[in-house]
Amino acid sequence: MSMLRGGLIQMSLKGSTEQSPDEIRQAMIDAHLPYIEEAGRQGVQVLCFQEVFTQPYFCPSQDAKWYAAAEEIPNGPTTQLMCELAKKHKMVIVVPIYEQEITGVYYNAAAVIDADGTYLGKYRKTHIPQVAGFWEKFFFKPGVSDWPVFDTQYCKLGVYICYDRHFPEGWRALALNGAEYIVNPSATVAGLSEHLWKLEQPASAVANGCYIGAINRVGREMPWNIGEFYGQSYFVNPRGVIEKEASRDQDELIVHDMDMSMVREVRNTWQFFRDRRPSTYTRLTDGN
Repeated sequence: MSMLRGGLIQMSLKGSTEQSPDEIRQAMIDAHLPYIEEAGRQGVQVLCFQEVFTQPYFCPSQDAKWYAAAEEIPNGPTTQLMCELAKKHKMVIVVPIYEQEITGVYYNAAAVIDADGTYLGKYRKTHIPQVAGFWEKFFFKPGVSDWPVFDTQYCKLGVYICYDRHFPEGWRALALNGAEYIVNPSATVAGLSEHLWKLEQPASAVANGCYIGAINRVGREMPWNIGEFYGQSYFVNPRGVIEKEASRDQDELIVHDMDMSMVREVRNTWQFFRDRRPSTYTRLTDGN
């Protein structure tokens, strides 16, 4: 398939952080459903939501209340609902949620559902920050994966979550495993990261000869108010050109057609994979 129609949904928090996680989950799902339906009407083939899309970005707190936001993958209610919607719309859906493996073991994860509603697997966020305003180690265990690439009906799809994007090794591992399109659901606020937002993913797309879909939420979330989630979700091509971008502050579905023949063209032109010298990179994995 030469053309791949992607969709990205960015959204502000619905409801209040004083509500229960179950109430917030329902409000967020209700708000997403019209956009999912619109994506189906527009023929989107691969759709992705923002990081932990059913909840606020609760990591500015260290409140155990939010453990109740975690649910099982694939047997939890959100993944099961998205399996139904993926089948209905013949659409691959990437579902970033707070995952419970067992009580007390929680991950920042994303379920991947194929266009026939089949659950294909999940990716668990690998790199977990622990700095002021981002106390993620309180909530998430680091994922350990072999960098799964999902052979969907429409493309070979990789997932990398938020803070992961600062680590080039994972992008490369996904590309080497065959990813042609990588989504990066995020929750990132204005400040230092905004300057990097349009540098890192384009650079990674160039280095690995792939398309990337970068998704960020919008608005401010009280009571924490760590800053403005600045939206600007976008698609970037293997040459590092941002082809389509969402607004800074609006709930939005952006839809874009990606020319997947560019993946082969760029990789054949630059030959970065051929010219790698992994035997010389042992310093990267010596544990220091």
